[in-house]
Amino acid sequence: MSTRNLDAVFAPRSVALAGGSPREGSVGRAVLRNLREGGYSGPIRLVNPDHAEIDGVKAAASFADLPEPADLVVVTAPPAAVPGILDAAGAAGSRAAAVVTKGLGRGPGSLRDAAELAARSREMRLIGPGCLGVLSPHVGLNASFAPQAKAGDLALLSQSGGVASSVIEWANVRGIGFSGVVCFGDMADVDVDDLLDHFATDRRTRAIVLYLQQIRDAPRFLSAARAAARAKPVMVIKGGRHAAAAKAAATHSGALATSDAAYDAAFRRAGLLRVADLADMFAALETLAHVAPLSGKRIAIVTNGGGLGVLGVDRLVDLGGRSAELSEATVAALDEALACDWSRANPIDLAGDATPERYEAALDAALADRGVDAALAIHAPTMLSQAGPCARAVAASAVRARGRVYPPKPVFAAFLGSEPAPRRVLEAAHVPFFRTPESALAGLMHLVRHVEAQEALLETPPSLPDDFSPDPARALAAMRDALDRGREWLSPTDASEVLRAYAIPALPHAVVDTPEAAGEVARGFLERGGAAVLKIVSPDLSHKSAVGGVRLGLDTETAVVEAAVAMLGRVAERAPRARIEGLLVQPHLRPNEGIELFAGLYDDPTFGPVVAFGAGGGAVEIIRDVALALPPLDLRLARDLIDRTRIGAVLAGPEGAAPAVDLDAVALTLVKLAQLAADTPEIGELDINPLMATAQGVVALDARVRVRLAPRNAKAGPANPRLAIRPYPKEFESLLTLSDGSQAHLRPVRPEDEPSVAAFFRAVAPDDLRQRFFTPVKEVPRAFIARMTQIDYARNMVLLATDDRKRILGLVQLHADADGVEGEYAILLRSDLKGRGLGWRLMAAMIERAKQEGLRTISGQVLAENSAMLAICRDLGFTVRIDPDDAGVRIVTLRLESVSVSGGRVVVAAG
Repeated sequence: MSTRNLDAVFAPRSVALAGGSPREGSVGRAVLRNLREGGYSGPIRLVNPDHAEIDGVKAAASFADLPEPADLVVVTAPPAAVPGILDAAGAAGSRAAAVVTKGLGRGPGSLRDAAELAARSREMRLIGPGCLGVLSPHVGLNASFAPQAKAGDLALLSQSGGVASSVIEWANVRGIGFSGVVCFGDMADVDVDDLLDHFATDRRTRAIVLYLQQIRDAPRFLSAARAAARAKPVMVIKGGRHAAAAKAAATHSGALATSDAAYDAAFRRAGLLRVADLADMFAALETLAHVAPLSGKRIAIVTNGGGLGVLGVDRLVDLGGRSAELSEATVAALDEALACDWSRANPIDLAGDATPERYEAALDAALADRGVDAALAIHAPTMLSQAGPCARAVAASAVRARGRVYPPKPVFAAFLGSEPAPRRVLEAAHVPFFRTPESALAGLMHLVRHVEAQEALLETPPSLPDDFSPDPARALAAMRDALDRGREWLSPTDASEVLRAYAIPALPHAVVDTPEAAGEVARGFLERGGAAVLKIVSPDLSHKSAVGGVRLGLDTETAVVEAAVAMLGRVAERAPRARIEGLLVQPHLRPNEGIELFAGLYDDPTFGPVVAFGAGGGAVEIIRDVALALPPLDLRLARDLIDRTRIGAVLAGPEGAAPAVDLDAVALTLVKLAQLAADTPEIGELDINPLMATAQGVVALDARVRVRLAPRNAKAGPANPRLAIRPYPKEFESLLTLSDGSQAHLRPVRPEDEPSVAAFFRAVAPDDLRQRFFTPVKEVPRAFIARMTQIDYARNMVLLATDDRKRILGLVQLHADADGVEGEYAILLRSDLKGRGLGWRLMAAMIERAKQEGLRTISGQVLAENSAMLAICRDLGFTVRIDPDDAGVRIVTLRLESVSVSGGRVVVAAG
């Protein structure tokens, strides 16, 4: 993951085409024509040993013959020539290449591998091979065979050239432009992660649009996606949604946790706005191109057709929005302003003869209402209501509203007639235009979902929730026998032991060898007035009920014995090769005593562990009421997972009434499963079905656990190296003893620390802020504080030192580059704490974290006048040199291979 040299892709000083052809219809000739017609002002060169010129452009025989190195090389030559072209271009000074050529193959010894090696050896960035090319409209660059694109503020990143071309054509008709368009092809080097990093910080990009078919590295993708989504809206459409849905699975978790469901969970957790298809994408693009995100989902509808308004409200509610309730003041204002018999409620029906004046008055009043977050203007063509003038009225009201309140309340328009004038008028006023109310509301709700996604990004759950203490060693010990013997499935007893190690209540049971023994065990349950459950125990039967291996509600000892005899016979007949290890007997909880749920874990090939939740029971795979989430979880994320299922509404109970079950107990069980996944990579699949939920809590009635030998994380942190999202690193918490004997608590920052960090900055003296930011600072911007507290621990680390009153005493920030090789630090202390050794100890802690993360160097900038910090840096082994761009600044650098850190002590190797 790196943005290195991507400036040569999107703002190259010169471009060269290698492999152009004079043949009409060839890719090379199309790319050359686009390069010349796109408006690019830099030199455009042609390298082709077979042609002296193409279409009037003289060709050089080699890159060495060019008058200057080409920053960007576009390759359309035959596959066999590509590696040599990249090597020659890199040797001549080129910094990046877009390889349009397809057919380079894959795997060891392929031309693709040779091309990647050639580019890497010359420190070139490589887009492709097999890509459509690159467009950077703000510099007039069209290094592709796609249509020319207008300049704008949307970045389009696509794994499909056809999708990219279609989106560009659609956008051109509507005057929507792009900051960049990249079709990244086979991703031999530049990946979607790199491009997300680039456009997340690109000042010309307001929103990012992704078309993806697959993700190669889930942690890298999610790290980049979360960082980008914190900065701006990121919309994604996923191709191949059903390609892996039919995989064989031995557990309900495996069967229900489809690949697309895992992608959906990942996109949701990353804060991405997912759309279903191209039509949905176009609706979202129309929205993102014209409107800033809104702050709520209470929508007012203004229409000249009552039926259209009612249909609009129905669709709004279907999509999760709310029909705004107009205040009494708004109704009174509309009574006075509208000279017609209007609906006196939302939707605001202006009647079929609605005039422009009515539209303007209605929208003005609705947008002034504090209970309205956005408005939709619907117009149906009639002989008495002209579309053009009404569109101008809607546009005028929308523009006025933007000047009244911030953030502005968006206005959407759905004009159902075929007249073209309304579109031009409305889009010129930055009012999204649609042909149906349904598509308009779909576009509007994209904004709502973006806001909800931003809220989800604030969630960074801790590695270990505070309200329970799991015992990973106990869980691993329960798995050890199966792992040592090469068995896939835990026995029922060991499965229950794993759950108990994580404080998940499990129903007591016994495993016996004979029907008679089953009856004796059941006697104890029956004597207390209950009933018994009987199950076959076999590592070869993933679904016991399918072969008659489950009996419920047995209320006498004789019934248990007879059921056991019959069960052994049925199983022997239906699954003669199954190994039978015994009979399990446990108390029977009847369905009317609670609600049967399903909870489980599954290791997705792309995203690693996922938590599954839904309705349980024997028909779990038929009902398919399931939702997924990526660990780690906290109670809020777990409740969100529950709410995304149909059974979640049942658990909550009727509105206004007490919940039907203990929802906190259900949510906590999901948190515990997520922690189990983080601690034990040995678990491949886990089912709890049913998980019985009652008003008193939850209990697992049956559990199946599939185990495998799996590597454990060599770094500090969670044991499972396949976690796609890194949790809050609780292991970095410690106590610091300062030089005066006082102590400070050291821990990583959390999103909820934002107010405390803001208070800390306000307590720092102005001159200390100037030395930190290299310029006088009256107040640290809230956006800066938000970025500092809402971090991705995979690439950023902020360590806080706090006192016993939880006030922040100082902080140190470490930001790793996208390659994970170099880190840049910054530090600041409360002004009244200097001279107590806090700065030295924070720096030592930061160095220790950097070594644990595998960074090679740390660097920072220090004002030359900041003698105290320079002294600390020299004491810790940093080299100090004058910044060549500013003599008043010193650049400090520490090579971490020369440093050892233990217990807060830093030792620098001699030499």
